[in-house]
Amino acid sequence: MTKAQGGKSAAMTEQPRRKRRSSEEVADRILDAAAEEFENAGYSGATTAAIARRAEVTEAQIFRFYGSKQELFRAAIFKPLNRHLVAFHEANQVPLGDNTTMRGMARRYINELQDFVEQHSRMFMSLIVASAYSPEATNPVSDMEGLRAYFEQGASVMTNRVGEGAPVDPKLMVRVSFVAVLASLMFKDWLFPAGMAKDEDIRDAIADFVIDGIMANERLADAAKASD
Repeated sequence: MTKAQGGKSAAMTEQPRRKRRSSEEVADRILDAAAEEFENAGYSGATTAAIARRAEVTEAQIFRFYGSKQELFRAAIFKPLNRHLVAFHEANQVPLGDNTTMRGMARRYINELQDFVEQHSRMFMSLIVASAYSPEATNPVSDMEGLRAYFEQGASVMTNRVGEGAPVDPKLMVRVSFVAVLASLMFKDWLFPAGMAKDEDIRDAIADFVIDGIMANERLADAAKASD
């Protein structure tokens, strides 16, 4: 063996071994990689092989933690989004008050909701696409505690304000209002061509649309009571 060969051999033996990752670290890497892959490729386009490459693990390791791609999707997208919704619901309560103060409070609330949707837009898009093309991965969406709590509280507040007999059922109104915000932001680039309006103008228009719809429902309910 030459001196050069001996030095090369010694250098190779001196290389530190790669630190063994704990089960928690492997699980975290898988979830992070899965979230990125689902957000980029959608539920149908994402594969466990691609997720394994992104996480630098084997597919066998993925299935050691998650029995199926559906289970992995729920862990990487569905459950985290639900946690975000729960936190949003707890931090932001549906506004109460008379009509003078309600509009300002409602605008602040809807702006918070718009911020939330924009912050988690990729997760929402993954959920929307999966619901459309692979419903087995997301059903039932009503399992999302945060979304269910949001709808229930919103409907309760609206019912307390207008009582029974509103032209649009509060349970329906709160869902329509949420969808108006969600869809307008998720498909903003498609719905609003470049140069049509500034982002803040679009946000204000969404808020005004939702608030005016809710208040119109209340006015019609009050008018119906007055005519009785």
